[in-house]
Amino acid sequence: MVWAGLLVGFIFGVILQRGRICFNSAFRDILIFKDNYLMKLAALAIALESISLLLFAQTGLIALNPPALNWLGNILGGYIFGLGMVLAGGCASGVTYRTGEGMTTAWLAAIFYGLTAYATNSGLFSPWKKWISTFNVVVQNNQSIYAPKTGPTLATVLNINPWIVALIFAALLIWYVFGTKTSERSTKLNWIVAAILIAVLAPIAWWTSAKTGRNYGLGITGGWVNLFSVYTNNKPLSWDGAEIIGIILGALISSIAGKEFKLRMPKNPKTYLQVIVGGIFMGFGAATAGGCNIGHFLTGVPQLAISSILASIFFILGNWTMAWILFGKER
Repeated sequence: MVWAGLLVGFIFGVILQRGRICFNSAFRDILIFKDNYLMKLAALAIALESISLLLFAQTGLIALNPPALNWLGNILGGYIFGLGMVLAGGCASGVTYRTGEGMTTAWLAAIFYGLTAYATNSGLFSPWKKWISTFNVVVQNNQSIYAPKTGPTLATVLNINPWIVALIFAALLIWYVFGTKTSERSTKLNWIVAAILIAVLAPIAWWTSAKTGRNYGLGITGGWVNLFSVYTNNKPLSWDGAEIIGIILGALISSIAGKEFKLRMPKNPKTYLQVIVGGIFMGFGAATAGGCNIGHFLTGVPQLAISSILASIFFILGNWTMAWILFGKER
């Protein structure tokens, strides 16, 4: 069912492109512009996913697999990734879908992001990855909704029913989403609709991915790593590798259909160097943290994985640090 990764990625790419969804912008805009539009989209998607993923797990269609907790890796990698996404001009999913829109800076950011993640996992920087992985913490699960060994979650640490934690978590996010004023923004896909579509797609993505032996949902970093391993070592294309191709194709078709496709080049050629550095930071940070803004923030946090919550906090802190350095002083 590797082909399903292509289909899921295509749909995800259309959603990202039509909704102008980039988590770099979501985090940055809160700080710099006091704009919460994309952050509310993300919060609603995560709230709904915490229910949709649990429903699929409860029915036995999937087994939740929260990433391993690694205090050092989640904090350090998360912060480096956060710095990198601002320099790159987009998060992992942002530079991927914008590759399909014809943005040349996204091409370089995505290439160096994937290349560095690949080098950190199994190449030049693999000794670092091997060392940082020694700090991984996993727990043995006796609940059928989880894989046998996973990272700890709020539910497993507190030893209470996952539904209780998920419902409280979702309720708090929904209160924030609909109980506070939302910034105005014009997009082809309404933020509420986009969040619902992501929450519906997420468990389907997980189910099809698990059929190939990859027990996880939406992700970006692993897909780019797979594409480089296919090219350099003749490895087979994986579900998440196909997902990356699908995201790019989905964004390409969507942008052409919406008359938004255009080869875009920066006014200052030095921007290319900046996005390359950003891509390197993102790749190294994601590999160190055990995931990116999609693997941790959009897929791990709905599982209430402590690792993903921790990494996401430092994604945001790193993002805010670099955003303030680059843009804050101008305001």
